[in-house]
Amino acid sequence: MNFLAIGDHHNDIENNLSYMDKVQEVGFDAILYMGDFTDVKQQRGFDQVDIARIIIEGLKVFKKPIFAVPGNNDNWDVVRLLEKEKISVHGKGKVWGDFGVFGFGGAKTPFNTTIEPSDSDLKQGLEKAFSNVKDCKYKIQITHNPPRQTKVDMIRSGVHVGSDVVRSFTEEKNPELVVCGHIHESRGVDMLKKIFLINPGRFPEGYFGLVNFEDGVVTGRVLNLIY
Repeated sequence: MNFLAIGDHHNDIENNLSYMDKVQEVGFDAILYMGDFTDVKQQRGFDQVDIARIIIEGLKVFKKPIFAVPGNNDNWDVVRLLEKEKISVHGKGKVWGDFGVFGFGGAKTPFNTTIEPSDSDLKQGLEKAFSNVKDCKYKIQITHNPPRQTKVDMIRSGVHVGSDVVRSFTEEKNPELVVCGHIHESRGVDMLKKIFLINPGRFPEGYFGLVNFEDGVVTGRVLNLIY
């Protein structure tokens, strides 16, 4: 079973269609979107819902299940759109065959962006989401914010800026896979105990993640459509 992990468009839809055509050749069974369809800075002629809808319609062309959380830059109208499209796993979990996909979006930042849950809200949201899938054979966690002190949460200076709550929750619940984003320069993969972590980077820069489940063993990598 292969999963496409993408996100962090930040309003950038200029190359979206051409990249979608290319990524279709990769082969995958479901899509995991880790947030920031949009940006707090508006693109002329479009509001955030317009942008998010364009991206979602592009993903729907693949005719694969989509599981998504909002990023910190998405607004609450985007969250409502995810709910309307029935692709949201923000504060909830969905069962898909042997897989339980759950998550919580947003991230605390120094910039006063739109969706910045408190630590208690983040923990409660993840707990609620996990409760929906706790009996599934395999569990996939999607958060916009990476778990702290990993290879996928470092800014360019080398400082770890991910979430302690996400890390502690991940270690407690032991999902097989964690998909995150937010820190664009920290795209890549890591292991937290036996848990596979992936930050696929920004899709508008051609980056995406491909994750494989084979008899419970998770492998994956970050690829680029340009190089």
